[in-house]
Amino acid sequence: MSSDAASAARSLAPAVVADIERALAVLPVEALEREYWEQDEFLFIPDAVPRETVARLLEDVERLEPGLNRNYVPRHKKGGSVSHFAIADGGPALLAFYRSEAFRRFLGRLVRADLTLCPDDDPHACALYFYTAAADHMGYHYDTSYYKGARYTVLVGLVQDSASRLLCRLHTRQPGRAPRDLAVATTPGSMVIFNGDKVYHGVSPSQAGDRRVVLTLEYVTSQEIGRATKLFSDLKDAFAYFGVRAVWQGRRRARRRTDIASRHTSDATS
Repeated sequence: MSSDAASAARSLAPAVVADIERALAVLPVEALEREYWEQDEFLFIPDAVPRETVARLLEDVERLEPGLNRNYVPRHKKGGSVSHFAIADGGPALLAFYRSEAFRRFLGRLVRADLTLCPDDDPHACALYFYTAAADHMGYHYDTSYYKGARYTVLVGLVQDSASRLLCRLHTRQPGRAPRDLAVATTPGSMVIFNGDKVYHGVSPSQAGDRRVVLTLEYVTSQEIGRATKLFSDLKDAFAYFGVRAVWQGRRRARRRTDIASRHTSDATS
């Protein structure tokens, strides 16, 4: 990307933050909070993100899509992914959405928890998922938290020119409640919010000529993660999502973060 193009792209970020703040200000937060908990920590908001914001986010998508990693795990998933690292380098509007303080406060109120961003070396923190080829899909699964705390998933619909649907099964771990199945069209500007350990979900297969693109944002209550758990997570990401290159990018980011923390500690004690 040229310097002029990069500058133009970065200029979108403040506009996205302002758009999100205005959109959140008119949402009926108390009613949404009740609905979230009545559905065992699941919420669908059809028109959460303004059209002009979606248009700005799609500019980043267009720039990042050529570098997506296509993945296929037999009998479980097939599709394309763009990692947090690629977004950090070339998707300023998408990254600004993820890092929005106003949005994190809104989300924290809904889920009744103090939330933080995922560590900078987590490729899932802010990612794009593409269902753009015949039979792209995702098998049912939980977004299990590998951190020593809860993890919350936000899906933002960007493109829904597709028969593919987000499939959700609610109340699977709630005693006394019968499971409830939903098929959700993640239309542009729609938002799905859920506790990753509670909602069993997948994506139905796309057809030839379909196009579905979703932005995924992940927030946690703790950034702590065990070494063995981190290794397992890295292997899964390498083969099922973002490719080996993204895993090495994540490790470089983790080392850089450790080095910075060490320098700060050294400066404080010198």
